[in-house]
Amino acid sequence: MIPRSALGELRSALTRFPVVALLGPRQVGKTTLALALADSLGADRVRYLDLESPEDRARIADAEAYLEAQRGRLVILDEIHRHPGLFPVLRGLVDRRRRAGARVGQFLVLGSASLDLLRQSSESLAGRIAFVELTPVRVEEIGADRAAVERVWLRGGFPESLLAEGDAASLSWRRAFIRTYLERDIPQLGPRIPAETLRRFWTMLAHGQGQLLNASRLASGLGVSGHTVARYLDLLVDLLLVRRLPPWSGNVGKRLTKSPKVYVRDSGLVHALLGLETLEDVLGHPVAGASWEGMVVEGALAAAGDAPASFYRTSAGAEVDLVFEGRHGRRYVVEIKRSSAPTVTRGFRNGCEDVGASEAIVAYPGRERFPLAEGIEAIGVHDAMGWIRERTVGT
Repeated sequence: MIPRSALGELRSALTRFPVVALLGPRQVGKTTLALALADSLGADRVRYLDLESPEDRARIADAEAYLEAQRGRLVILDEIHRHPGLFPVLRGLVDRRRRAGARVGQFLVLGSASLDLLRQSSESLAGRIAFVELTPVRVEEIGADRAAVERVWLRGGFPESLLAEGDAASLSWRRAFIRTYLERDIPQLGPRIPAETLRRFWTMLAHGQGQLLNASRLASGLGVSGHTVARYLDLLVDLLLVRRLPPWSGNVGKRLTKSPKVYVRDSGLVHALLGLETLEDVLGHPVAGASWEGMVVEGALAAAGDAPASFYRTSAGAEVDLVFEGRHGRRYVVEIKRSSAPTVTRGFRNGCEDVGASEAIVAYPGRERFPLAEGIEAIGVHDAMGWIRERTVGT
């Protein structure tokens, strides 16, 4: 098992909240992580229920009675989105136990994120639940070795893809993952969207990785309305498969880009959607730079926790890949370069000045750290994640 930083987040959240939700796309490792936590606590202190299992669903036919009988144990409810009716039951149990003095560490719920899941849990368990997102494996979790970084970039961070015996096996797994999501998982969550249409849309997003959202162009390519494109995009964002990065919106007296940038969140899925099997295939494709940028963006946003993040772009050409609102009102900017010999562009310098950056870095594939210009350093992508975390969430 690859050590995951989310395990520490889970432990911490369970010491502060009675219910913790571990959310992420299917096959990202939620069950593995939850069972690792259970093993560390001891079998007598944990009950695990898989709500896709008929046997475990039968156990909760009278959910309130069964779960009340587990008082004193951490109950793990896997695939909670299959049983949204459990949320009111959990609220009643939590409130009853709170009056008896039990306040934290009672339930860990796992689910593939969906609007319904988030809405139901937040409404039923407001003030009683914490959310932890499990992303695909990130550069920061795999190590600073260049070969390891390139492997994560090529294959993405879904464990079975990343750890496959070869590139062909990895690509085969990702193609099956995409097909299963389109043909089984998404329909089970409710939306009735033709699988082939959604595949085309997802592939179009991969071709436009990291570009500004152009809904009219996407609608024209699919032969659907702009409203339908927005619905498709909302669905993939909600399932943690696609990210919308908002533009910076400070008042600098300049014409700022108002459209978000859109990324397929896992670089391995980008490459699978485009049919790219090997690193050589990726390097020879126009998406290479944007794919690399997307991988680093995902790691950087995870490192920053809840710190507000955006990108900055003006009509005059000033541009910054990431702007973080850090601690003590300070602002930090990150430029992402795939080159092993990064340079600073005039647009980046102007962007730093426009947003009032306190510090700026260029994240690149190397391992050395060195100054590029006054107030701007080049830092390897692995170490850049620690730099971001220190300035946004502290140590």
